Formats: sequence, structure tokens, C-alpha cells
Amino acid sequence: MSGICENYKAIMQRIEAACERSGRNPSEVKLVAVSKTVGNDEINEAIKCGCTTFGENRVQDFLEKYDKFRNRAEFHMIGHLQTNKVRKIVGKAKLIHSVDSMRLLEEIEHRAGLLGVVQDILIQVDVSGEESKFGASYEDMTAMLKANEDNSHVRIKGLMTMAPFADDPEDIRWVFKKLHDVSVDIGSKTIYNTSMEYTSMGMTNDFEIAVEEGAGIVRVGSGIFRNTH
Repeated sequence: MSGICENYKAIMQRIEAACERSGRNPSEVKLVAVSKTVGNDEINEAIKCGCTTFGENRVQDFLEKYDKFRNRAEFHMIGHLQTNKVRKIVGKAKLIHSVDSMRLLEEIEHRAGLLGVVQDILIQVDVSGEESKFGASYEDMTAMLKANEDNSHVRIKGLMTMAPFADDPEDIRWVFKKLHDVSVDIGSKTIYNTSMEYTSMGMTNDFEIAVEEGAGIVRVGSGIFRNTH
């Protein structure tokens, strides 16, 4: 399984190089290892290599891995989250990346209130306008930011987007730039319960472009776990 360590270190080096190209400090970028298709042995190996943050797409997978590794790593919910699954995730996910509707925001507030916890979230924004992508429109995002000012159990920590796949990542640089610009604009305003601490954008195919455009979190799966069996 040593390939996981080699891959992880290579990704970290590429993040550092992208930061250097764009005049950023590598400490500003958090790597979330997307572990949706890997088993416990692979996660254990990644933790040994220094990886401490994992992202899951499905609630059941999240819960299984959270229960086993929660004392050694933090887990983010990065996949689409149905309102009827919120109760299983709230208070366990370090960060929920994929809040894309007012209804989902309200359910997280409700469930977090019942538990007496504050849940950190990101609003998922549909920057590219692809019908197949989840995400709030700019107008819906603005409404969610305003509504959350009255919430006591949800903190909005930034924005997330899913860029379209492109053979040449340069073709989607504009998506990352636009999300960063929106984040900067929101961050310049005083909105209660909201900070633009993170922009979660960029995956295995395009994370370097995302870092150059200001990503605070990149989500890399196959780049770490492929070719390791």
C-alpha cells in the first residue's frame, strides 16, 4: 500500500507548487481525501502518511468510516445530502460541503438544535449552470445567507462548487475564479453566522487550477488512492 503515501505526498507537492505560482501560502489549502471507493486498510494507510481529513459522498459510508476512525481523522460530507438523512450526519461531520437549498439548511438547523450543537456548512453553488450539477443559484444562495442570520445552530463557513469535467482544466478556470470572486464579495459584507473561511473547489483532474484561483479546500480521491491495490 506504499503507493498511497507516494500519491499523497505527490499531491501535497503539487498543491505547494500551485501555491508558489499564485503567491499563496500552502497552509491556506486543506486537502480532503475522497475515500468513497476505498476500504479501511487504505484509509488507515493514508492516516499513517499524514492525511487527516476525509470526504464521503454517501451517508452510510460516512457513518461506517466515521465510527472506525473518528479518533484519528475528521470526516466531511461532500456528496448530495437528502433532508431525511440529515439527522444521521449532524454533529458528526466536521463540515457539510453540499448544502444547496433552503429546505436542507432549515433541516440542519432543526437537527443541530435538537442535539445542542453548532454545525459548520458550506453552501454549494451552481456556478457552471450545468443541469446535471447540484447547487444553489446565486439568488438562492443570497437568500440562504440572509435566512441563516437567524439560526443559532448553523455556521456558514464558505462556498463549494462542482466544476464540469474538462479534458483541459484551463477550460474551466473561469468556474473557480467566479466562485472565488463571489466568496470575496460575500466576505466583504457583515453577515451574521457567516464567514468565507473556505472555498471548496477542485478535484483530482483540476485541483491545481483551483488552487491558483483561490481554493481553500481541494477534494482529491483517485489522485491519492488509485494504483494502490
